[in-house]
Amino acid sequence: MGHPTIEAYEDPAGGWGSAKSLVEILTREEIPISGAAMLMKQNKPDGFQCVSCAWAKPEKPSTFEYCENGAKATAWEQTRKRIGPDFFERHTVSELLGWSDYDLEEGGRLTHPLRYDPASDRYLLVSWEDALAEIGQELRGLDPKSVVFYASGRASLETSYMYGLLARMYGNNNLPDSSNMCHEPTSVGLKQSIGVPVGTTVLKDFESTDCILFFGQNVGSNAPRMLHPLQDARRRGVPIITFNPLRERGLERFTNPQSPLEMVAKSSTRISTQYHQLKAGGDIAAITGICKALLAADRAAQATGGVGVIDHGFIAEHTHGFDEFVRYCDGQAWPVLERRSGLKRADLEATAVVYGNAERVIGIYGMGLTQHRKGTETVQMLVNLMLLRGNIGKPGAGICPVRGHSNVQGQRTVGISEKPELVPLDRLKEQYGFEPPREKGLNTVEACEGILSGAVKGFVALGGNFVRAIPDTERMEAAWRRQRLTVQISTKLNRSHLVHGEISYILPCLGRIEIDEQASGRQVVSMEDSTSCFHGSTGVAHPVSDQVRSEPWIVAGLAKAALAPNPRIDWDAWVGDYAKVREAIESTYPAVFENFNARLFEPGGHHKPLAARERRWETATGKANFAVPAGLNEDPDLPPRGPEVLDLITLRSNDQFNTTVYGYHDRFRGVKGIRDVLFMHAADVARLDLADGETVDVVTESADGYVRSVQGLRVVTYDIPEGNCAGYYPELNVLIPLWHHDEQAKTPAAKAIPVRIAKTRRSADAN
Repeated sequence: MGHPTIEAYEDPAGGWGSAKSLVEILTREEIPISGAAMLMKQNKPDGFQCVSCAWAKPEKPSTFEYCENGAKATAWEQTRKRIGPDFFERHTVSELLGWSDYDLEEGGRLTHPLRYDPASDRYLLVSWEDALAEIGQELRGLDPKSVVFYASGRASLETSYMYGLLARMYGNNNLPDSSNMCHEPTSVGLKQSIGVPVGTTVLKDFESTDCILFFGQNVGSNAPRMLHPLQDARRRGVPIITFNPLRERGLERFTNPQSPLEMVAKSSTRISTQYHQLKAGGDIAAITGICKALLAADRAAQATGGVGVIDHGFIAEHTHGFDEFVRYCDGQAWPVLERRSGLKRADLEATAVVYGNAERVIGIYGMGLTQHRKGTETVQMLVNLMLLRGNIGKPGAGICPVRGHSNVQGQRTVGISEKPELVPLDRLKEQYGFEPPREKGLNTVEACEGILSGAVKGFVALGGNFVRAIPDTERMEAAWRRQRLTVQISTKLNRSHLVHGEISYILPCLGRIEIDEQASGRQVVSMEDSTSCFHGSTGVAHPVSDQVRSEPWIVAGLAKAALAPNPRIDWDAWVGDYAKVREAIESTYPAVFENFNARLFEPGGHHKPLAARERRWETATGKANFAVPAGLNEDPDLPPRGPEVLDLITLRSNDQFNTTVYGYHDRFRGVKGIRDVLFMHAADVARLDLADGETVDVVTESADGYVRSVQGLRVVTYDIPEGNCAGYYPELNVLIPLWHHDEQAKTPAAKAIPVRIAKTRRSADAN
């Protein structure tokens, strides 16, 4: 990718930088004209839903209803480059293991079903008939409890429903998905606090809100289309207060690349009115400080006969646990809150003043809150703050977790869950005449533990790059090869295909953007966005090969090969007409999917009913619950550390989406041509006797007996809190111990990893 350069980037998010990046990737993927035309169908009623993030789709889409990263995802999927059987004639698997994530996916779309051949160390062409037959035979020979069915989050509602049914009819609830790695604390925490496992806001709420709080979410890289409602809110004078360890450009300034006037004038909108760079894991302390300041202001106002800032009427009618929460806040000393959050008391009190004067507030957050040992408690602390002023269950207000993959929330809605209590198993039994397993299945961490122990013998992956996305990757890759069977349903080659089991298959599937012709004609699929709205999606591009198959076709093929026939399920009829799958979904979830087929293309989406939006609290207490955290430390059980140990944050570049690396240009951070970098505060660089640009090794501080290290990272002096450092995911996943996860949700705690840093020995010798 050229000679590495690191230099400050001064421009806003969006703007000409975004336009240039789009032209570059369309040209690189050899689709400059067709790709541009395809983008005009993205997120449109007569087109396809973006395959990138899950941000909401407006009722009246703009002409260019896509962002830079969404366009990259489209170009990446619709590249003209191909990987067929001839590719593996030229390359062994052992050779490909040395390739980078970028180079593997940049090879192009997979075109034929493939089976690993150990004699030649290559994947060889296999017929669909033979592939499905052998996979079915292997699955029938394995203990159902030893097989995992993973789903990445991009698969449609139709595919996800069929996949969950396949797993349960096979005999397990081993259905981990990508939400286990990112927003599971949302599902657990929100369910306990307000009775629903998802956010309560819809896109229209951004039009009437009068304050927005942002915690741990990089909108410029991970959900850029959200910048448009944020820009509109700022133009109305809405304050946006951000809490994030790093200063992210999308939360500083934004130029709308779809506005000719802004582009020509090179003007930009200031996004954050306050920007607080708290320490990694300092969110509970920061939110506690805001709550403490609000309670103090409320008491002061009441003492003088004024109007309080706490909504006591809402609290009395709708909440439980308020008094205990007040005692918790009162018991926290300001010096401790300042030290743990890394912020000044005055900053937290300034936030409380703005929040206290706003009537309708939206609380937005991302994985900066969820990926900690106390991630669930951190999410609940933000809910506590919202409850103090009744900011859940009214227009213009609510809690807003920003989900990643485009249907990661939706697949949970239709049954992709390892938790049997979240799935209507009795209804499935009635519909399909089988006894669904009632035993809890394996989540991501538990599946990894099973692979390490040898209890997991088979792994079927519906998309994704599981081997690369999980923590403790060096240990996991060694154990992964001991499995009997691994199956990857994929569009592109990645490392999970190369680190394989004894018997391994690659099954190439259609992408969502491609035309899906089945027996009844052209098919449409559906998905759910971050705001709990369902949308239809229609493919517009020709398939990359006549040998790729749709995801429903593949899932049905696996079911027919591995399961005994069931007279109540006609898998072929479902594949022939996806509307029949949607009818089955509606039958299983009648309250959620009422008139599903008829409402598939409802402008703005078909809204999922959520009790919390109506201030009905489906919790154990029947009310919204104030949750008192166990302490201020979001990662309390890390080993004691001296000043030489830093807390590492893993993050994504501007040029990637999850494990997919589109290129080596992290434009907003000024890093080009390299990903092996470590962002550090200048004081830490000096204190550890390092220099900007020097090469270092990073080792996890852990007492479990395993050495986890990454060599050869380039030090980049950066605006990051002292005591913290940061580097790119997934390369640094090797440093995350498998046990280092959220206590309740088991999401890997990737935002606070204790590490030691030392000069790379070879670099020191060279000097």
